[in-house]
Amino acid sequence: MDLREGQSEIAEASLSLAERLFLTLRGEIVEGQIPAGSKISEPELARRFNASRGSLREALMRLESLGLLERRVNVGARVVDLTERGLLELYDVREALEGMACRLAALERTEEDLAALRQMLARHEQQEELQAGRAYFQPEGDFDFHFRIVQASGNDLLIDTLCNRLYYRVRMYRYQLGMASPRAKRAFHEHSHIIEAIEAGDGELAEILMRRHIRASRQNIEKKLR
Repeated sequence: MDLREGQSEIAEASLSLAERLFLTLRGEIVEGQIPAGSKISEPELARRFNASRGSLREALMRLESLGLLERRVNVGARVVDLTERGLLELYDVREALEGMACRLAALERTEEDLAALRQMLARHEQQEELQAGRAYFQPEGDFDFHFRIVQASGNDLLIDTLCNRLYYRVRMYRYQLGMASPRAKRAFHEHSHIIEAIEAGDGELAEILMRRHIRASRQNIEKKLR
């Protein structure tokens, strides 16, 4: 076992049962192992994880706060449905808010932010699927271009809205609709231009480029859905 594996196991062991349940169920919902629209059975999950009712309910409440679960009268908790309307609404909100985050990032960015963004983009460029123009996969969290831009904005409300409340719903759509896209290489170059605008401190240009980038992604996904 190397040092990183040991540290990961220690960190995992230190998590509460509710936290472990939350992380496991979040991953299964995002990746479709628990299907969209399916009913959540608390007794079944309690048996599966050997969990107390309190720990399970805490985990489910957190999933609901992320918009991955919804509660309906006389039905209980269900995984949210994946709908074309829901996806396009997410794109509308993202275009406005991520454009704003990009403008703020250009004004607030630090040398550390810029170095991290460049390193992240260099990692992305090495992806075989991207080089072949088939897909552009972005790992979760700090290795996700959009996530890092929002973090660099320094605006706590934007960070909470985009990196917590909406982020995993967006990833749910990405995973389950597929990462393959004819825009893979173009999207990567758009990311590069956005970083250049942020590096130059040009908030207006950074916002315009981000809004165009998200709008182009929306148009692409509309074609794919139809």
